[in-house]
Amino acid sequence: MDSVSQLVLGASVSMAVMGRKAPLWKSALVGAFCGTLPDLDVFVDHGDAIGNMTLHRTESHALVWLTLVSPLLAWLIAGAIKQRFQWASWWPAVWLALITHPLLDLMTVYGTQLGLPFTDYPWAIGSIFIIDPLYTLPLVICLIVALWRREPRWNRIGLAISSAYLLWSMAIQGIALYQVAPQVTHQLGAKPHLLVTPTALNTLVWRVVAVTPERYYEGYWSLLSPNRPLQLSAHDRGAPLYQQLKGDHYVERVAWFSHGFFALQQRDGRLLISDLRMGEAPDFTFTFDLGSPQAREPHPSRLDSPRPSLSQMWQQFRQRL
Repeated sequence: MDSVSQLVLGASVSMAVMGRKAPLWKSALVGAFCGTLPDLDVFVDHGDAIGNMTLHRTESHALVWLTLVSPLLAWLIAGAIKQRFQWASWWPAVWLALITHPLLDLMTVYGTQLGLPFTDYPWAIGSIFIIDPLYTLPLVICLIVALWRREPRWNRIGLAISSAYLLWSMAIQGIALYQVAPQVTHQLGAKPHLLVTPTALNTLVWRVVAVTPERYYEGYWSLLSPNRPLQLSAHDRGAPLYQQLKGDHYVERVAWFSHGFFALQQRDGRLLISDLRMGEAPDFTFTFDLGSPQAREPHPSRLDSPRPSLSQMWQQFRQRL
């Protein structure tokens, strides 16, 4: 999720655990710090753009490592704020503020390796967009009211509303998948690899992506028009290019991280690979330049994809609704 959501979630969780054992502003500040801490791994350069994408949300998001570091971090924080005597109370607050970060990230489609060191599988539910105001605003509003009125129960209300929204998103994702899966199978004549994830800033319109060895298909399903026939647009996945590049470290890395939702293309004499899960055809959030077929780049770079304006996003949302 976005940094604001993680910061506010950490603050809310810490305040909920500490209650009146510490000043509310102090528990919110500590929680905001702990909720932001795991994402500092974005400042680590792994040498190339594909490494930076696939090694984000790794050790700093692993539940085991966060659990092991939480007592030391709680001890340091309690000392820094002159409440060492409250260390035993700060520990669960710090621990929950830390681990709710990767658990919230799990809800997005990106991929979070929270099982390290036992598995590096990039877990992803994909039921909520990386930025969703309906998740974040209840947390922000209730946290502000709790601080203003000095009443922590308002903060717990915000946590309850935002958590219910996450459950809502998973329920609607299940309904969408139930509705579109038979249509995709019928249209393609086979059972392809299928992904259903929300479009930007909402859980009403869902993007459907189906991949076969040769093509990927994209369509949209709306909760407000659930019985409308699904229309799929077909796009080439670059299967011949994949056969040529099979075994290439960077190609296989993207293929693994994207759970098979990737496509290759050759544009202007350059080999490009895209993660199909984020963005919309033909512009994807993560597209990487692998170099030319004759002279491969030793360090792939990420291409900047054009981002639609809010007005364009609103027009697209209305059309698909």
